Amino acid sequence: MNIKLATLTAGAAILALSSTAQAQDEFTVQLKWVTQAQFAGYFVADAMGFYDDVGLDVTVNPGGPDIAPPQVIAAGGADVVVEWMPAALAARERGVDLVNVAQIFDRSGMMLTCSAESGITEPEHFEGKTLGVWFAGNEYPFLSWMSQLDHSFEGADAEVTVLRQGFNVDPLLDGQADCISTMIYNEYWQVVDAGIPEDELVVFHYEDHGVATLEDGLYTLAENLEDPAFVDKLARFIAATVRGWEYAIENPEEAAQLVVDADPAGVADFDVQLRQLENIATLIQGDEVGRLDPAAFERTIEVLLSGESDPVITDHPGDSAWTHQAWEASLNH
Repeated sequence: MNIKLATLTAGAAILALSSTAQAQDEFTVQLKWVTQAQFAGYFVADAMGFYDDVGLDVTVNPGGPDIAPPQVIAAGGADVVVEWMPAALAARERGVDLVNVAQIFDRSGMMLTCSAESGITEPEHFEGKTLGVWFAGNEYPFLSWMSQLDHSFEGADAEVTVLRQGFNVDPLLDGQADCISTMIYNEYWQVVDAGIPEDELVVFHYEDHGVATLEDGLYTLAENLEDPAFVDKLARFIAATVRGWEYAIENPEEAAQLVVDADPAGVADFDVQLRQLENIATLIQGDEVGRLDPAAFERTIEVLLSGESDPVITDHPGDSAWTHQAWEASLNH
């Protein structure tokens, strides 16, 4: 009788464990770009079981040049997306009611990288030079900056020549531009790897000139936030993701390898990912990882509204464009 009881008890325990495993809530995040250390926190949280720990079965979908995260979530393909705030707010004006629920990067990684031989050492030296600029919404911090410097960039009297730059560094390497747009964790190092030493480069960080806009944040649809069950899942996702980022920053070599392992194309290079992660770590600061700074939000809005002829957004989106609700709830997990 005791043996039978023990057998039943063991069976009940196995059933309970099985039920717990099946109780994992499915959750999908759409990344902004391909698998790289820019998203290390998500891959680390997945590989280390941090999402499992909070009862989530998370699918991390890489992005790419033909994938627009706002379109993905609008079509029901993700619960949250990683997006830059200019693109998210522009999509919001077009009817995709995105809300910022966590801000992972609290500093911008965007820079202008110039050749030292151009003679540019200060922003005032941009006059008469050719500057490579990313468009599709990425140009507005640059245009705002030029306006602050009183550098005209349109018409016959333009003081600065703007070159529409692709997402590569060729214009600087080929001598087509004196400066090009780069990210601190990506294109800048492509220039260095192409053979131009760092001491032959001059860099200007947008963050240091008051015209930076917020980059990698987490966004969901406003309607999702009306569902308490979704907010609970979202809070757990944010908690595990923040844990993933903290682990990645503290253990960069292990995290870089996890990114390489997660790359479906199998092309991610360990050394490149490690260097990228070390630079990304400088964009995640403070003790409240994921908490959106309202002042940084307002600064971004100011930059996005500054384009006189074709601003990214036409009206201030209001405080409904962001919320601390899920981030605050994540502190309980």
